[in-house]
Amino acid sequence: MSLLASLKSGTFFLAAIACIVSTSAHPDDVSGLYALVKRRMPGHSNAFTFNLSTTASSDLDTFTMRDASDGEGDTQIYIECTTISACARGLYTYVTEFGGVDIWWTGSRLYQLPHKLPTIKDPVTRSAIVPYRYFFNTVTFDYTAAFYTFDDWSLLLDWLALRGVNLPLAWVGYEYTLVEVFREVGLTDAEIADFLSGPAFQAWNRFGNIQGSWGGDLPTQWINDQFALQKQIISRMVELGMTPVLPSFTGFVPRALHSLYPNASIVNGSQWIGFPSTYTNDSFLEPFDPLFAILQKSLIDKQIIAYGSVSHIYTLDQYNENDPYSGDPAYLQNVSSATFASLRAADPEAIWLMQGWLFFSDETFWTTERVQAYLSGIPGNNSMIILDLYSEAQPQWERLSSYYGKQWVWCELHDFGGNMGFEGNFVNVTAEPLRALTSPGSSMVGMGLTPEGLEGNEIIYDVLLDQAWSPTAINRTSYVSSWVSRRYYVSDLPSSAVNAWEILGATVYSNQDPSSQATVKSILELAPALSGLVNRTGIPTIVFYDTNTTVVPALQMLIQAGYESNSLLNIPEFKYDLVDVTRQLLANRFITFYETLVATYTSNASSSATVAAAGKPLLQLLHDLDELLLTDDYFLLANWISAARSLAYGNASYAAFLEYNARNQITLWGPTGEINDYASKQWGGLVGGYYVPRWETFIDYLVGTKENGTAYNATAIANTMLVIGEQWDAQTWGQTESWGTVGNSWSVVQALATKYT
Repeated sequence: MSLLASLKSGTFFLAAIACIVSTSAHPDDVSGLYALVKRRMPGHSNAFTFNLSTTASSDLDTFTMRDASDGEGDTQIYIECTTISACARGLYTYVTEFGGVDIWWTGSRLYQLPHKLPTIKDPVTRSAIVPYRYFFNTVTFDYTAAFYTFDDWSLLLDWLALRGVNLPLAWVGYEYTLVEVFREVGLTDAEIADFLSGPAFQAWNRFGNIQGSWGGDLPTQWINDQFALQKQIISRMVELGMTPVLPSFTGFVPRALHSLYPNASIVNGSQWIGFPSTYTNDSFLEPFDPLFAILQKSLIDKQIIAYGSVSHIYTLDQYNENDPYSGDPAYLQNVSSATFASLRAADPEAIWLMQGWLFFSDETFWTTERVQAYLSGIPGNNSMIILDLYSEAQPQWERLSSYYGKQWVWCELHDFGGNMGFEGNFVNVTAEPLRALTSPGSSMVGMGLTPEGLEGNEIIYDVLLDQAWSPTAINRTSYVSSWVSRRYYVSDLPSSAVNAWEILGATVYSNQDPSSQATVKSILELAPALSGLVNRTGIPTIVFYDTNTTVVPALQMLIQAGYESNSLLNIPEFKYDLVDVTRQLLANRFITFYETLVATYTSNASSSATVAAAGKPLLQLLHDLDELLLTDDYFLLANWISAARSLAYGNASYAAFLEYNARNQITLWGPTGEINDYASKQWGGLVGGYYVPRWETFIDYLVGTKENGTAYNATAIANTMLVIGEQWDAQTWGQTESWGTVGNSWSVVQALATKYT
């Protein structure tokens, strides 16, 4: 029997499965922890001893740390734990609470751990309050990590492990395995290429929202390189005590499968956010068709061969912003039952993990009856984990009776599209998970971070992962104080630095406005228009706090701290925060300038001259903002573009393809602006090179209508902005552009603070 025939008959089995050489670490192998210490604290590579023990009284991850002597008078730290993840959290507890250092998205400062290690004195024992500490949203792999190298992943994975994350999503390299599976069922490479999406948009192809790649087909080099990267990522996750959540076959297939299997049950998905049918209406192979289980087994078997038997937890989302073919409860139950059966046929211990976003985003469809029917298709309550994806603002667990007994994770979504505006709810992410955990009948088993992008607001992510190890709600005041002292690791830390963050913690990170929770986008990043920009909901532009009593004094205190401690100016995180707070100040001031421009233009007494004059401060602010952002490496457009281009290893046409993907995501987000400005960023080079020309064109247009006596045409200006976007996306950076910073952050911040406060 041929391979294709055996696949079609359902009898195919990967004989090579018997030859697997597992890449997983042994359950009692703590070598990954010693490697982490050597990697991040090389001066103390022999100062820590880790020991796994199963004698702890708690069923939850537990660690105990205490002092030990090396026999020569030097302090040694002994950490005993029930899991590798608990050991990693114990190490983090020591370096932060006793050593005073930390690891950040901007880099690790753990190497600054004092040469003479501080003593613990009395042993410290702590347990997690939930079995799972989860991390990642499917879309984070594009909004943040689309062009990550393993060095980038290494920093992030160490950050995760130390904070106690033990259940991270692992999507990288999925397309390699999927292509192999599709080839086995007879699809040609050309037919597969018509289905796969570009590097910056793969998450939505995996979700079944889009298909195809505008700007060119997904190159084989990308597929192969990402697969090799995934092997490194999985190996590191496992050695750090994390269980990777692996991909599975979701059911979304190339259109050509209709012709190859005319009797298969294949339906078309719904259109997604205005995309033309060429790029959406994905074909969905229904799970109760026998072919579904064949493809599922093939994919999971191949992953086991590639990565080893490292996990039994699989991510699978079928209706993320997609409408099911039918709303009949029996149909929905049939879909989930067959889906789960396919997982268990491939892996008898399989657990299905899904994002619960659909239950909020399409709440009208997903009534309690339909949700209950869909979830009832999965037998038992321990066979599934649901991510209550938007718990901090729109929790669904109460509406859905704790997901009718299924396991679920309290999640903080945050930062839609990687938006950079200050926002967070400190009380919510500390007290609310505890309330959910202790609610009668609760089936909550975890706490997690599911951000769309990692673009600032780091404190609000830190506190949630810390709360996962505290049975009582973390106190904001004491937390902020210790957090700042670690972030700005100097011996002479001024109280003004702590006070600055206490102001921010009590205001911008204590958001009680339900219309602006999770994200605040600045209107300067939106396509210019005469209305519809200020106080938007959906993707909020609402500034829910008073800038003059929050951001302004916080910035002034940070500047004061810089004067009081010159050593602060050498701390990368202090420099980052100076720029970030100033950035937020200018973003907020832009609203006033914009409203002045609109009021001037719509006034009966206005003229072309008064409109032009009203536009000048707005444009000057944008130039000032760009100058500010260009002073710090973490706010550069060049980082995003150079990261994309570098993956081409000198292949000019491939580099241009990657750059187009990078540019299009943060601007038009689609071939013709289907999700225009959703993933916009305040980056040096993007503000000056993209937002400034748009606003200049807009102001010139307003001035021109006054001069010519013509009416404002919203469609015309929108079309003009689309053309500007298409032209900007089509550009490429060669070897002559500067990729580094320009100017001095400290001097620019001081000047702008004087100007805008």
